[in-house]
Amino acid sequence: MRAPGTERTTVGRWCLRHLQWMPAFLLVGGAALDYNTPPHFSAEAFYTAAPMSAAALLSLRATILAALGACAADTALLIHFGFLGDSGGRSELATVATVSAFAIVVNRLMYYSDVRLQSARRVALAVQRAVLPQPPASIGPLRIAVRYQSAVREAQIGGDLYGVQDTPYGVRCLVGDVRGKGMDAVKAVDVAVGVFREAADDEPAITAIAARLERALRREADRRAGVERTEGFVTSVLAGIPHSGDELQLLNRGHPAPLLLHGGRARYAEPSEPALPLALADLADLGGVEGRTDTVPFPPGATLLLYTDGLTEARDRAGVFYDPGARLSGQEFSGPDALLDALLADVGRHTGGRITDDLVLLAITRDGPEDEVA
Repeated sequence: MRAPGTERTTVGRWCLRHLQWMPAFLLVGGAALDYNTPPHFSAEAFYTAAPMSAAALLSLRATILAALGACAADTALLIHFGFLGDSGGRSELATVATVSAFAIVVNRLMYYSDVRLQSARRVALAVQRAVLPQPPASIGPLRIAVRYQSAVREAQIGGDLYGVQDTPYGVRCLVGDVRGKGMDAVKAVDVAVGVFREAADDEPAITAIAARLERALRREADRRAGVERTEGFVTSVLAGIPHSGDELQLLNRGHPAPLLLHGGRARYAEPSEPALPLALADLADLGGVEGRTDTVPFPPGATLLLYTDGLTEARDRAGVFYDPGARLSGQEFSGPDALLDALLADVGRHTGGRITDDLVLLAITRDGPEDEVA
């Protein structure tokens, strides 16, 4: 038995796959309707819709063919019914020809707009790779995978950030989310990632890394005025994973709690002490600014999943939020890449493909001795 809504989804996908046939369907259907109806009935709407749909869906050549086909079909039917010589027939044919010519212009405008969009995407993707480089697939016994998904596909980059650094003190990881949008958010991402890379190598404690991030982000925020100055904070999780041992350290600054997956179980690593996001040192009198470093078990075979709130705030049509802990419980994956691919696919099913916020996923799996030998 099919799940509810499966039939509608299947029909919708079939329609999308065959959408390029719409201009031909409109031409053939319009001509057949025109021919088999009374003389004073006109299928002019079908003839004008055919080249316009081709302009949106197909190439320039196909649009020209649809335009010529519409004019030819209308002319043939007007001759058949003897209306080509009167004013009404000539007016109808002029309308079809005008819309057909306009469809060709629209096709060209859409083509050049798409060229500019693709160019902007390539530039944005280059910026993303420069600011957020792909981490290595493995560092010692750790296997690493990351996924960045933008809510606005044309943008490719937003306010979510990540970083992975191999240091003398172990592997340091950062996942964060800048409060705010636009170029200010991108600048904050650049500042945070740059400071993280430098501090991760210099500082033996992840609390010291957080302190340097705090200072740098405050300097960046001080350059701005008004509402953005108070809203440009960064929620983040810093993780420190020693090169050996079965534990890791987490410092949570107002960010969604990471997930630890092991043996088919999924549990949230909630911070033992709440802390304010980065760049909110002005609120120090409220307490809980620096946060406390928590040490949690990280045995061989375990996976640490860091993510931004685009995951937990993803909602289905009924408004139910996505719960990664519940969805991942009872499942095991061959590695971090398999985990993230399955997670993105599951979020897509949950939301129906409607992504409303940027999303970063970072998964790190610690292999055991038997895995390293294999």
